[in-house]
Amino acid sequence: MDPRYGERYREVYEKHWWWRARTELIVGTVRRLQPAQGWSNILDIGCGDALFFDRLSEFGDVEGVEPFADLVNSNNPHRSRIHVRPFDRNFQPGKHFSLILMLDVLEHLEHPIAALRHVADLLSPNGTFIATLPAFMELWTNHDVLNHHFTRYTKSSFRDLARQTGLTIQEERYLYHWACLPKLILGVLERTLHLEPKPPNIPARWVNEALYWLSRTEQMTLSTLPMPFGSSLTVVATKGEESLIPTG
Repeated sequence: MDPRYGERYREVYEKHWWWRARTELIVGTVRRLQPAQGWSNILDIGCGDALFFDRLSEFGDVEGVEPFADLVNSNNPHRSRIHVRPFDRNFQPGKHFSLILMLDVLEHLEHPIAALRHVADLLSPNGTFIATLPAFMELWTNHDVLNHHFTRYTKSSFRDLARQTGLTIQEERYLYHWACLPKLILGVLERTLHLEPKPPNIPARWVNEALYWLSRTEQMTLSTLPMPFGSSLTVVATKGEESLIPTG
């Protein structure tokens, strides 16, 4: 992550319409999928400064992994439950997790197959994995450059990864459909005008609220349909179960 972005990440996470809409979607998904006995151990990969812990604590015991020490505040009350280290085979917490989240993290990793295999190893037998990812390389913008992304995903490309990692996809859907055209236009302008990447700003309050409610309304309507496009992808996966996603 660009240091300029890292300095403002908490503020952007808590206030920006995009992150707020994603947070509510994930909380709703976790609540909907929660087993009768509840979630026991929860792992948030790429947790930053425990930004999602307060919401996730409603569902179980939460800990996280964050590779960038600069993002973690030593005074954070959740600090003892953040493993500041890369998420790789050397991360061995000595337990399995009933819920693992990787929210807009996989695109930062040079070796996604190895990471997903480790996710599968750490999942309990009936565990659930939830991921969000940026979608479609055609929507590549300076935001991807600023965040040091390696790629953007599609349903098909993530399925290819899942098949190699022991994960079985149960749900997949695109999000932020309305944002595709603006991102296409923005990407063309950035490449044409050779614009430099800049950290995102929080829009004026009325714009921020309007885009938040547009995104939330879309999540509860269009995103429930098999829409073939969106600027983000969300996936729910398990291991050792039959997929609910048609093959082919």
